[in-house]
Amino acid sequence: MTSPEQPEQVPQTGPADSAGVPWGGRAVPHSGFEGDDGSRDPRLGAVLGTGDDAALVEALRGARLLVPVTAVAAETTQGVGGLTAEKETDMAVVLLDNPDGRTALPVFSSAADLATFDTSLRPVPVTAERAAEAAISEQAQLMVLDCASEHAVEVRSSMLWALVQRQPWLPPHEDPFVARSVAAALSGAPEVLGHDLIAGAEPGELVLSLQIVPGLATEQLQAVVEGVGERLAADGELRARVDALTFRVR
Repeated sequence: MTSPEQPEQVPQTGPADSAGVPWGGRAVPHSGFEGDDGSRDPRLGAVLGTGDDAALVEALRGARLLVPVTAVAAETTQGVGGLTAEKETDMAVVLLDNPDGRTALPVFSSAADLATFDTSLRPVPVTAERAAEAAISEQAQLMVLDCASEHAVEVRSSMLWALVQRQPWLPPHEDPFVARSVAAALSGAPEVLGHDLIAGAEPGELVLSLQIVPGLATEQLQAVVEGVGERLAADGELRARVDALTFRVR
């Protein structure tokens, strides 16, 4: 009996792929979704379009997503008449370039949503946590769920971090860790008399409102804010939990 932890070995017989490489002998890993019919997880479907980021992350936990991959030439050879032919092919994930410069990994909740985007892509079923890990390994700043649909939604970097860490996601202005980190950073700034954490206008944005002692010159005020910003930037987990940070001085 084949152990579920070990990839199943395909016998060294049978047809070859389009590059002429035999399928026999290749390792076929168990995805855990062999009986999947390609439909959307009902828990995930219930929160799509609601705009509730915390509920979305919770619904994504353990949910099956489809990551699209495409064939790329790993090695080519010069054929008859000087034509270039693929000798070997690899499968690569598909990445999208956002207009704002960020790189996104497209993922899909159902086979139908993937087909709406591109019927030529091969779906690879994985858990949302594994998809988030893939996005980070590909240096993508976010995942876009069902990008060709009316309920398309961004899974931002802070949400990817929560999925990978198997932790709940909270808006940064409600996150106790963020509150403690900000308080620690401000402890070295006696010019700051008080502060508030406020939800920003953009999703995942944190506004740090600072009450500064009166009478500071512009250069002094700028130095205080820059110093606080540098201390916050040095906190890697804080950066992972906050998608964007804006200062407000009062």
